[in-house]
Amino acid sequence: MNLKLQRRLAAEILKCGENRVWMDPDELETIAEAVTKEDVRGLIADGLIKRKPVRGTSRARARIRAIQRAKGRRRGHGRRKGRKTARMPRKRKWIIRIRALRKRLKELKNSGKIDTRTYRMLYRKAKGGEFRSVSHLETYIESHRLLEGEKVEG
Repeated sequence: MNLKLQRRLAAEILKCGENRVWMDPDELETIAEAVTKEDVRGLIADGLIKRKPVRGTSRARARIRAIQRAKGRRRGHGRRKGRKTARMPRKRKWIIRIRALRKRLKELKNSGKIDTRTYRMLYRKAKGGEFRSVSHLETYIESHRLLEGEKVEG
């Protein structure tokens, strides 16, 4: 049964493409009898011909990918462009590190674990880039016995 004419007329009336025209599969004989636009309008009013909803682009896959990235997946070497410093500039890295070191030094000084002189010495060393991290600073303090209770006289 060729319903090309009816589909074209319905598409014109419904102001959509021919692929979006839905025809009731049980009433194809009735639809085939419609030959004028007026007939097709009647079928649309009866609900035998309808306009299908617009098919959008699904975001499901994009959401799954976003969840994966939040977990740290899909960020391997193949995904990266530019150097390591393009993603986290040296200066930003330095700022984060020096702030952490200075905060820890301040805590040690305020709690009385190190005196002002030791604080200044460690502060200058931190500024000079001697410590990689707070844990490295802690290791240095322990190995050089710079805490107030541990100082060896002489």
